Amino acid sequence: MNGAPDVIFHRGLFTTLDRGNPTASAVAIRDGVFTAVGHDREIMPLAGPSTKTIDLKGRRVLPGLIDNHLHIIRGGLNFNMELRWDGVWSLADAMAMLKKQVAITPPPQWVRVVGGFTERQFAEGRLPTIDELNAAAPDTPVFILHLYDRAMLNAAALRAVGYTKDTPEPPGGEIMRDANGNPTGLLLAKPNANILYATLAKGPKLPFDYQVNSTRHFMRELNRLGVTGAIDAGGGFQNYPEDYAVVQKLSDEGQLTIRLAYNLFTQKPKGEKDDFLNWTRTSKYKQGTDYFRHNGAGEMLVFSAADFEDFRVARPDMPPEMEGELEEVVRVLVANKWPWRLHATYDETISRALDVFEKVNQDMPLEGLHWFFDHAETISDQSIDRIAALGGGIAVQHRMAYQGEYFVERYGYGAAEATPPVKKIIDKGVKVSAGTDATRVASYNPWVSLAWLVTGMTVGGLRLYPQRNCLDRETALRMWTENVTWFSNEEGRKGRIQVGQFADLIVPDRDFFSCADSEIADITSELTVVGGRIVYGAGNFKALDANVPPPAMPDWSPVRRFGGYGNWADEGSSRKSNLSMKAMQMCGCANTCNVHGHDHATAWSSKLPIADLKSFWGALGCACWAV
Repeated sequence: MNGAPDVIFHRGLFTTLDRGNPTASAVAIRDGVFTAVGHDREIMPLAGPSTKTIDLKGRRVLPGLIDNHLHIIRGGLNFNMELRWDGVWSLADAMAMLKKQVAITPPPQWVRVVGGFTERQFAEGRLPTIDELNAAAPDTPVFILHLYDRAMLNAAALRAVGYTKDTPEPPGGEIMRDANGNPTGLLLAKPNANILYATLAKGPKLPFDYQVNSTRHFMRELNRLGVTGAIDAGGGFQNYPEDYAVVQKLSDEGQLTIRLAYNLFTQKPKGEKDDFLNWTRTSKYKQGTDYFRHNGAGEMLVFSAADFEDFRVARPDMPPEMEGELEEVVRVLVANKWPWRLHATYDETISRALDVFEKVNQDMPLEGLHWFFDHAETISDQSIDRIAALGGGIAVQHRMAYQGEYFVERYGYGAAEATPPVKKIIDKGVKVSAGTDATRVASYNPWVSLAWLVTGMTVGGLRLYPQRNCLDRETALRMWTENVTWFSNEEGRKGRIQVGQFADLIVPDRDFFSCADSEIADITSELTVVGGRIVYGAGNFKALDANVPPPAMPDWSPVRRFGGYGNWADEGSSRKSNLSMKAMQMCGCANTCNVHGHDHATAWSSKLPIADLKSFWGALGCACWAV
């Protein structure tokens, strides 16, 4: 070690994830990396006159969390304009938030609720009606995106986007209409979500300086939840390099508080090969810094391989041109030594993509390229083995925590018991890690993902997975830390609290290893450190936080009043436990069940040996099925 540490954190309960040194009570940091990890008696004497020492008062310390699939660049551009229903447990609360936001949103701006929630999380078990939206906002456009399946627009929003009786039906989607042919305000993905995203893209955008401010607030929200790194998966309507200029500016000015590796996502159907030919000429894999660096291609490589993941409709078959178009792009990537990620929900898509990858591998070996599939909810054992043989990986996200009920309703409870089969992937030795796929579907809250991995439950309270398919807490934590580094080709550089690795750590507000299962998803960070720098502090560590951004811009931004996940900034909101309360709320019948919680999807697909579920539950003293 050259010189004294810049900072020492001591009297902590460190879970290092370093198998050779699994626990510690103190760490020393210099120039943004850990220089010593051990016990107070070893670390404290290293302090010099200028070393800052921070007492952790016996608190649990974890490596910083890394999201393997987050649309942070696109999300940051829009965060300040969005009202988040993530972690709001009743429709009444959600609508109260919306009404408050409508009251302060000036024309021609919209009120937008863009993903991160499901109707199943609400005590009422439903979405608002169009009539309710019109009553809450007669003049202000309101746009609500629910998962991949639908968007709801009030009358003012329909006027703003110009949808009328004469608007043609979109390919792969549907504009719901009344008896006279006029749009009602409900847009459906069937199964292509492009109509939802294309409609959202018609809304006003923030000016560049506001987008900078917005991205800082999104990063701070992630820091509040313990996220210190992410891989950006690109996204629709996210063009390179134009839409990356905000993050590039923050990187150049040293204001990034999330380490970000980004993938390039094609934007042009039938022009995908040209995109990647251009990008491989003008961009270099791994270009950038430890805070903002290039990570290859994807998650969209060719539009013909995109299997839209709306479990409310039947699985889409990929067109016959998929293999040829995908092969052209993969050959460009392999020739330039670019790794890639490929969105794939269903095994039918994965197996066809593997046919292409195996063919290319015969004359252009994939060895050494860190390529992988994203999502993989219904991947088969055979496909897992084929990925292993080719040296690829699988990046899973907690989309089933938000869509699990719909999957069960379509495919049955038995099919949902391993969707995706995380435990099996681990047991087979395939590279695997976890993330969120936020912000348009699942929430960006990493603890919801960790709770899903550990408990097997959806945010609506449905137990999807038997215990054999769930993970212990240390394995789940590794899925969110050291395992992610293979996917960004940064193994050994971050993901553990270990000498020589980046000094990224968090102090959760409760002990991840001893809190109740029902509390995991409610965890936040009280201290978040990236590169040895404190980027977020709360509670006992609030005084250490010197990273507070300027107020959210514009002044009507929902972030000013409501913040992000769980409506945490509005002290008047109700805060409920994320999992334990859901089961009591999720009875969707006409009668209220206060004895136990259950869900229609569970009952419909139950393995219980009874023929009449209504009578069965009634025999147990619960009248919720007696309707």
